[in-house]
Amino acid sequence: MKKIESFQVNHLKLKRGIYVSRKDKVGEKIVTTFDIRMKEPNKEPVINVAELHTIEHLGATFLRNHEIYDKETIYFGPMGCRTGFYVIFKNDLKSSDVYKIIKEMFFFIMNYEGDVPGADAISCGNYQDMNLNMAKYEASKFYNEVLLNIKEENLYYPE
Repeated sequence: MKKIESFQVNHLKLKRGIYVSRKDKVGEKIVTTFDIRMKEPNKEPVINVAELHTIEHLGATFLRNHEIYDKETIYFGPMGCRTGFYVIFKNDLKSSDVYKIIKEMFFFIMNYEGDVPGADAISCGNYQDMNLNMAKYEASKFYNEVLLNIKEENLYYPE
């Protein structure tokens, strides 16, 4: 079997950032999958499930309620390795095209107060596995250490 694209990225050189993971043609349209890498793979602890789940709920809610990106967002969810998230947007995009909305989303998450949207038995299959305080911590760490001073190395996969 051939190795899928995301397994061909050298995770030993991968920094935290926002990367184009892949582009796919759906009918006549292009959709772009972004790798939002919050943790350096194999170098720092991964995100615990409860905060990952909370970030998923908050990030998806933010994007689906955004005045522009509500119609541009196809998917937002966690990576199985728990080092970040994938977001899929309509159109042929670059990391620099979505930097602003990703920064806005993490600002929203790190400052969120109140009940986590969808964190109830009717709306979610595992609603008790949430940790808002740690989700805010992880979002703040990524926002302050990466998104505030984004560099080229945080926008393009390493060679």
